[in-house]
Amino acid sequence: MKKIIRPIEYGNFLNEVKARIRAAQYEALKKVNKELIGLYWDIGKMIIIRQKKHEWGKAIVENLAADLQAEFPGVRGYSAQNLWYMRQFYQEYAGNKNLQPLVGEISWAHHLVIMSKIKNPLEREFYIRMTKRMGWTKNVLIHQIESKTYEKTFTNQTNFKKTLPAKIGDQAKLAVKDEYTFDFLELGEEHSEMELERSLVAKVNHFLIEMGGAFAFMGNQFRLDIDGNEYFIDILLYHRRLRCLIAVELKVGEFKPEFVGKMQFYLAALDSKVKAKYENPSIGIIVCKEKKRTIVEYALKESKKPIAVAQYKIMTKLPKALRKELPAPEQIQKLMESI
Repeated sequence: MKKIIRPIEYGNFLNEVKARIRAAQYEALKKVNKELIGLYWDIGKMIIIRQKKHEWGKAIVENLAADLQAEFPGVRGYSAQNLWYMRQFYQEYAGNKNLQPLVGEISWAHHLVIMSKIKNPLEREFYIRMTKRMGWTKNVLIHQIESKTYEKTFTNQTNFKKTLPAKIGDQAKLAVKDEYTFDFLELGEEHSEMELERSLVAKVNHFLIEMGGAFAFMGNQFRLDIDGNEYFIDILLYHRRLRCLIAVELKVGEFKPEFVGKMQFYLAALDSKVKAKYENPSIGIIVCKEKKRTIVEYALKESKKPIAVAQYKIMTKLPKALRKELPAPEQIQKLMESI
């Protein structure tokens, strides 16, 4: 007598098999990508060596492209333009001890975006590491570059160093920006906090991408019941990499020191009533229309809870002066090692 297959048991079995297949496919794609990047690296290296040895000019690349396309018809990637990219790829990355080990971690399409839009080696390393860690698509990577994520990450204002365990402190600092660009919202310059919140929730996918890509949406106006009193957090997120809750408070005016006290209260309540035992301490992000850096610095100085203060813009605009706030290259390098 055949045993009856229960739908729940079979469903669980099917999901396990699907997950295993997807994992295998992902690993296979990673291996193929590393092989392809390795091939392009070697071709770029060979072109440079032969040009120097034989004093060949630009014509060699044109000839090589034509011969390769004739030898491998239907195989993409051997156009003259792509061969020039391979040459540039090797030339610009081979001498950098930090970039060279990372070349196989992202796709060729991602590398082309980074090479064309970013010239600073530290910035290139940042976007390569973040693309790998966050799984950014090509379009998301372009958005992150155009919205100045590098500058906005390393100029952010937090107190994470003294309020979070060392093992996640640096990672948490890299998870928040100094400024968020909500140019996907259809809002005028004058708007209320409720209008801002509703607009962000209505376009939550765009919002999560701008936040950094590793966030999950937990809800808005998240209710906390404390001794019969109700309190509501504007937006509650979860950071998958940090394994912690993220409370986001929206302010359409200038930052005020008292905002920190309210956020500390929310974080204490989340840690006590919502956070799971295996999760890290909850983090707060106060997002304001404007802020003065010195006031934020003083307000966070004595806070015992991990809080970041950022500002938002409806239009993409980054003050040139902000670049002066970047940490020293050595400090940036140390932070990036945790990505």
